[in-house]
Amino acid sequence: MFRGSITAIVTPFKNGQVDEKKFRELIEFQIKHGTFGIVPCGTTGESATLNFEEHDCVIEIAIEQAKKRVPVIAGTGSNSTEEAIMLTKHAAKAGADASLQVSPYYNRPTQKGLYLHFKAIADAVDIPIILYNIASRTGVNIEPETIAQLAKDCKNIVAVKEASGSLDQMSRVKALCPDSFELISGDDSLTLPVLSIGGTGIISVVSNIIPKDMADMVAAFEKGDIKKAQSLHFKMLPLIKAIFIETNPIPVKTAMGLMGLCEPDLRLPMCPMSPDNLEKLKKALKDYGLIK
Repeated sequence: MFRGSITAIVTPFKNGQVDEKKFRELIEFQIKHGTFGIVPCGTTGESATLNFEEHDCVIEIAIEQAKKRVPVIAGTGSNSTEEAIMLTKHAAKAGADASLQVSPYYNRPTQKGLYLHFKAIADAVDIPIILYNIASRTGVNIEPETIAQLAKDCKNIVAVKEASGSLDQMSRVKALCPDSFELISGDDSLTLPVLSIGGTGIISVVSNIIPKDMADMVAAFEKGDIKKAQSLHFKMLPLIKAIFIETNPIPVKTAMGLMGLCEPDLRLPMCPMSPDNLEKLKKALKDYGLIK
């Protein structure tokens, strides 16, 4: 169901407000360059600083602009189960193709708490749900056994975006879950290794600026052209490292500003890059041929 390069798209701002016109242009840019799907209101979309009205609006715009040409996977997670259900119900009603559910942050629930949280959301909606495991952001890891139990008990929990950084953990997810349950990389630099253990694609940050190369790498692997996939992996790697030199989405939004794709505006507590890191980012963009 979810394969290829899926972009965790930024939310462009202008004068402190969501820039709807630019957001629509960014979605067109992604579709034109082979992106398989769009994730609005994820970490890269600065969901933490969108109010509920903005959050709902960004998802509605993405659905309307995509026009079913690519799936829209709405980021509707929360550390409050009630809020996550509310956001997910809205996304489902608006026509989202699926929901991305980050593990509750700050609360640090037990594995039982995680299970009950995700099950409550799955029971409240009919759309497919992708779990999002990123302990570096949330403070809690969704253990493979918990993921497997959710996959067994909830027919609409169909995949996990794995950003644990551990191929061992991801391998255990593949071993424990049904064959139909999809493993999606949540780390650009690990996309090729994840594909090699049975992953189906990537929910990508760097594809905001190089959508075609990321899409082509996954497609090459799917076609069995491992040499091409490896070549693209190593080509992208220095740029990927630069895109994560500071907290996401600071560098990728800065890069998009330098490339003229959108304003580089961020919302506090996200702030402009340090001068040293900015120079490193500029060098990586120049080396890749994205800016002069």
